[in-house]
Amino acid sequence: MKSTMFVLGGLIVVCLSVALFLRSHPRRQNDMNSLMVIVPYKYEGMWVFDDPAVGLNKEPFIAGIDTLIDKATADIPHAERGFRAIFSAMPFPGAKFKLEWRREDSGGNWYYSPEFQQEGWLCPALFKYFTSTPREIYVKVEPRGSERSTNR
Repeated sequence: MKSTMFVLGGLIVVCLSVALFLRSHPRRQNDMNSLMVIVPYKYEGMWVFDDPAVGLNKEPFIAGIDTLIDKATADIPHAERGFRAIFSAMPFPGAKFKLEWRREDSGGNWYYSPEFQQEGWLCPALFKYFTSTPREIYVKVEPRGSERSTNR
């Protein structure tokens, strides 16, 4: 009887420890999803995006990434009103662009776009989506929901 109570007590302690650990160490978004989505738009002439799930509001794209967005969205009507950007550290069907890591700088990271032969800097907000610096980021840009053409 004592040994059963001892084992049961030990299991309860282990379960409580695991529960407390999981509660105090929430999973990051990329631990749950390999594809992430943001909706960049222009605000005061700058590309920005909001993502309340990770605490970002009007987070700007600067230092070359803004120019890459201009080029990548050139064929999306009214992209400045918002477009969908799907991205991942792994290749996925439909990804049209790849960013290749070059170097760390000022807490962010410089990436190179072979499609546009240009570099751009991604700020530390990158770590809201990735637990470590991805060597490559694959991106698909497309019009938002109602603006997409459908073949019905």
